[in-house]
Amino acid sequence: MKTRKPMVAGNWKMNKTVSEAAELLEALKPELKDVDSVDLVVCPPFIDLPLAKDTLAGSNIKVGAQNLHWAASGAYTGEVSAPMLKDLCDYVIIGHSERRAMFGETDETVNKKVMAALGVGLMPIVCVGETLEENEAGETEAIVGRMVREGLKGLSNEEAARIVVAYEPVWAIGTGKTATPEQANNVHKNVIRPILREMFGDEVGNGMRILYGGSVKPSNAAELFGQSDIDGGLIGGASLKAPDFVGIVQGAL
Repeated sequence: MKTRKPMVAGNWKMNKTVSEAAELLEALKPELKDVDSVDLVVCPPFIDLPLAKDTLAGSNIKVGAQNLHWAASGAYTGEVSAPMLKDLCDYVIIGHSERRAMFGETDETVNKKVMAALGVGLMPIVCVGETLEENEAGETEAIVGRMVREGLKGLSNEEAARIVVAYEPVWAIGTGKTATPEQANNVHKNVIRPILREMFGDEVGNGMRILYGGSVKPSNAAELFGQSDIDGGLIGGASLKAPDFVGIVQGAL
């Protein structure tokens, strides 16, 4: 019996103008208003965050950002800092595979961003996951383990308790390929969870949520979320359509 409260978070990526975001948020609110057994989060682009905060105020849906810079301020053109975000959202995605692959993010910068987010009270959703080549070479445990250890190093137990980990096998993001529920749960249960316990003790390590991300859809959500150590999902493409996102949330109930 799982005691961790499930979470379903939608990563909109670089999608939705302000008007399109308003339409989607207004569609989600009535459909999800009675859901209290799942933590709900939407993570729109930066430009949509003020709208999302206002639209969702008083609702059961929280707001998250998709990234942040580790510095509090400075000469970082185009970047957004944790202090800028803290009044707009509750969560922030850190270290998504697209950020690592396209924008040069490393385990070190992920760790610095985690520290910056925690420093202002934001709750990080820290992404880890291996590529297809790494998976086929049998390196999943080594790669994912390194990302968890390096990304979360230096945290106190109290800080770690505010972290959500998201396992996203890179080969299953936006490809239509999905790790089987058993494959995904194996990484959660036998790779990530033991490291969290080792780093932060049994109570904190067992209490931290590990989400799965990678081509989750309404048709496979319930089976994925029913696994022992899959505590919900970080949803990409399916979070852009209200019926799909609602269907995935229903899979977590």
